[in-house]
Amino acid sequence: MLPAVLLAVLLCPAEALARDYGQRGTVFPVIERDLLEQIHSRLTQMERSGETARLNEDLKRRTIARVGRPDPVAGIVRASEARRWHFDPTITLAADIRGAKGELIHAAGTRVNPLDSVGLRADLLFLDGDDPDQLSWALKQDANAKLILVKGAPLELMKARQRRFYFDQGGKLTERFGIRSVPARVRQQGRLLEVSEIALPPKRRAAQ
Repeated sequence: MLPAVLLAVLLCPAEALARDYGQRGTVFPVIERDLLEQIHSRLTQMERSGETARLNEDLKRRTIARVGRPDPVAGIVRASEARRWHFDPTITLAADIRGAKGELIHAAGTRVNPLDSVGLRADLLFLDGDDPDQLSWALKQDANAKLILVKGAPLELMKARQRRFYFDQGGKLTERFGIRSVPARVRQQGRLLEVSEIALPPKRRAAQ
């Protein structure tokens, strides 16, 4: 029965299957304004009132402030005790590494240590740039060391100290190396990196 009914339906003219159900309920015209038109109107009003200029100036001010003094790396404190460990930078490749001509350099699954190809040319020193003791310690180390702030104003320090300062944006490096307190040093030892947190003498209290 089922195939016969299906065939009959398919052979029926479209007019025989169509039916006018009429109007059910009240129909209202669309009165809402077009969204793009609303946005354009709002932007025009903001431009005329000077609000756009004020917002741009505020954005510029906040951007300059953020560049001059980035957000401190959360969770990093001044070292109260010395700590030292080794970090193995070896990674396991998730995909093939090929050269410009398609030649296979390293197959997926290969363990690769970047230090075998490119050594760490200088120590990495992590410090709080607002701490005079840490700053003094870092500036007494190897002149080629890279100074990486976890807090402070890098541009201001560069101008005052005539040294290049970097900033660990978002704490990516300290998290990678497992650093929890500063000052800290990262240096190469063969195919490993030695990470040290250095406990400086306690801060001297101001005379009463």
